[in-house]
Amino acid sequence: MIVVYIIAAALVQTGNTIAVILGILLYIPSFVVGLAISIKRWHDRDKSGWWIFISLVPIIGGIWAFVETGFLAGTPGPNQYGAENSGSPLGS
Repeated sequence: MIVVYIIAAALVQTGNTIAVILGILLYIPSFVVGLAISIKRWHDRDKSGWWIFISLVPIIGGIWAFVETGFLAGTPGPNQYGAENSGSPLGS
């Protein structure tokens, strides 16, 4: 995801109209995929996907989201959003 964001940003910075359009076309699906992955991780923690908006709280919100979704383990066993391994093509 980071590589795609960097490529999209580089294309937008060129100033060439075609490159800017291509950069935007790369960025939009990447943003949607990143959002879906974030929501899936909040569900893994047995919390609503609306928790993604905690990142909008200045300073502490981003730290909270980073710790919750990056360092804390998911809920053991099934929760209200499904079984532990449901929906992952990698089985984890």
